[in-house]
Amino acid sequence: MKRSIGLWQLLGFAVTSLGGTLLHFLYDWLGEAKWIAPFSGVNESTWEHMKLLFWPTFLYAVVQSFFFRERRDFWCVKLRGILLGLSLIPIIFYTYNGVIGRSPDWINIAIFFVAAAIAYLFETRLFQAETVTCKSPKLVIGILCAIAVLFGVFTFLTPEIGIFKDPLTGTYGI
Repeated sequence: MKRSIGLWQLLGFAVTSLGGTLLHFLYDWLGEAKWIAPFSGVNESTWEHMKLLFWPTFLYAVVQSFFFRERRDFWCVKLRGILLGLSLIPIIFYTYNGVIGRSPDWINIAIFFVAAAIAYLFETRLFQAETVTCKSPKLVIGILCAIAVLFGVFTFLTPEIGIFKDPLTGTYGI
């Protein structure tokens, strides 16, 4: 299993990269359909870019979990990786913007891929080290589902704070 973990994680990075890229455009491609909004980027805010990382990573983890049933640590490792990836997007984005003062599109795109890569590498190391103890996988799955709900709720009931603000239009949410 240890040998195949790297391949699973590499595939996960590819799925997340492709899925996140597609989700970035899907809302516009579907004529701003409200039903896709909780899963797709609806503007260029940092929050919406976090959503692009969350959904493909979470859905891939659900599929992957069927093949990792014997790993009691699976969901705890995945939660840590997802939280790391979600955290890195605003940390890198706001740090970079604070230092340089602006953020070209290619840097914003690179931030997404870097965050995804680091998250999957981190998970790989945790899986291989086998040091994570997961006492309550159901609680972890509940936390991930709560994050999913927040992405949906904040798409339509968007708080007016910086992380939710579209830098291009100055608007929040849809």
